Amino acid sequence: MHLGATLRLLRVDAGLSLRDLARRIGVSSAYLSRVENGLDAVPTPERLAAIARELDVPPLLLMDISHRVSPFVASYLEQEPGAGSLFLDIARRRLSGTQLARLRELLDSEFPVRAATGREEPAPALAPLLAPERMVLRLTCAALDDALDVAAGRFGPACPRLGAAQVMAELKRREKDASSAVGSGVMVPHAFVAETPPMATLVTLAEPLQAETPDGSPLRLLIVLIGEERGRMRLMRLAHMARLASRGLAERLLDAQHPQQVIERLAEMEALR
Repeated sequence: MHLGATLRLLRVDAGLSLRDLARRIGVSSAYLSRVENGLDAVPTPERLAAIARELDVPPLLLMDISHRVSPFVASYLEQEPGAGSLFLDIARRRLSGTQLARLRELLDSEFPVRAATGREEPAPALAPLLAPERMVLRLTCAALDDALDVAAGRFGPACPRLGAAQVMAELKRREKDASSAVGSGVMVPHAFVAETPPMATLVTLAEPLQAETPDGSPLRLLIVLIGEERGRMRLMRLAHMARLASRGLAERLLDAQHPQQVIERLAEMEALR
């Protein structure tokens, strides 16, 4: 997973320049540029938390994408060393997403968290934005523009006042600001469309597309998002999609044969938000 690409994507959508964000978190713009381009190590959890605060997204989202342990978890393990063996036991049992969600429900029921240490605000889910008619499975195409054109056309029935050409133009305009490829074979093209509720098209590719990606992995999955959503909610949604990518979303969906399979697998992964 390429955390830097996601940081750049969120920074650009937040309307912050590289210099602005670097100044706010107390680092040089050269350092932040190296992080965004994958030339420097993943920032420490403390620095990731500072970046998250400036982007106004929950720190846990960035921790998850980078596979960093939150300072809260590290502190807890120092206070309660026995918790480490429980984490290890869960790993040994190789619980699925559905099983982990059941375990979370039990914990919430038996041991509710105190308000002062409550769970962070969950990012908005992807599944509710999808519909069977906006899923294109195992598409065969020769270029990224072909896949985007197909995805743009699937928004037509839900927003008849928009033409596919207009949606495509908006997606390409946004893409010029910063690539929406987040790594692990996933790309999240998106565009602001006034007076349109957020909605998504999901496209899996029969053959990987060779395109410029932050980690060199060919594209295998596109999640195309349009709507009037802006600000914090939009950033959280994009970060959540990057988190799903880091958890193997492309691999989970590539062999799906029909939309219901996509929804079921996506729901399993999103249960762990």
